[in-house]
Amino acid sequence: MSEVSHERSSVVLGTRGSKLAVHQSEWVQAQLQALAPHVTVTLRRIQTSGDKILDVPLAQFGGKGLFVKEIEEALLNGEIDLAVHSMKDVPTELPEGLAILCVPPREDPRDVLISRKGLSLADLPLGARIGTSSLRRQSQLLHARPDLTIVMLRGNLDTRLKKLREGQFDAIVLAAAGLRRLGWGHEITEYIAPEISLPAIGQGALGIEGRSGDLFIRSLLSGLNHAPSQTAVRVERALLHRLQGGCQAPIAAHATLAGTKVILEGLVASVDGKELIRDRAEGSLQDPESIGIQLAEQLIDRGADKILRAIYGTA
Repeated sequence: MSEVSHERSSVVLGTRGSKLAVHQSEWVQAQLQALAPHVTVTLRRIQTSGDKILDVPLAQFGGKGLFVKEIEEALLNGEIDLAVHSMKDVPTELPEGLAILCVPPREDPRDVLISRKGLSLADLPLGARIGTSSLRRQSQLLHARPDLTIVMLRGNLDTRLKKLREGQFDAIVLAAAGLRRLGWGHEITEYIAPEISLPAIGQGALGIEGRSGDLFIRSLLSGLNHAPSQTAVRVERALLHRLQGGCQAPIAAHATLAGTKVILEGLVASVDGKELIRDRAEGSLQDPESIGIQLAEQLIDRGADKILRAIYGTA
């Protein structure tokens, strides 16, 4: 794709139509307007396949890539100039001609519990019904509490909270980041320690995608990029890419930066939580992807590949 560097007075930002997606995109819009007052940023809502199919688990109909597919097509067709995604929804392989050009400062990456009666995870009654659409959360919750009943829960945040209040669940598990961004942090009963539920790859981070040859958009976004968050996400995604994981497999990782070092924790688990392989690796900021690959290899050496083959039906 040819490079485009000429100045523009207006750009179009694509977003999913959910309340959270629009809120996140409006935040990016406001940041860009402050950084470049001479450029008008307008939003275009795009309904994705992932937003249309709400009655079956993501793993059964194509995975998280369905939250970005139509938006990426709009980018490639030139209908929009940039798009805001939750990084945990972005596949590790992007279409040719597209790139993640910016990762703003990351929000809290942890999972949280919201329970109807204000009980913590440890205090929930035997057999409590927990709503989640994530196999990663399911496997780790069952590893910690095999007695729990995990029930599929999809839909926007407000839909999930409504179902909890209606009594369909004793508790639900969500990402802290979305609730905090919407100003709904008061709904949180408990922040779940990463030792119990290690976050999803990229959880809490936004990624702004554009055409890799669009130098004007790349320049426009440069002031919004947060290098430590971008590095952490790159490390986590390198692990996921090496494991060839998608949302069909319970894979989790969280990278933290300490001085010139990156520390990465990761795990692979069986869907029922009975098998869980967890490890960590650390290395230099100079070559962050190698840390993700190293940890993936460590997990494979300890049997993660057998778990993944069983899940993917290639054992």
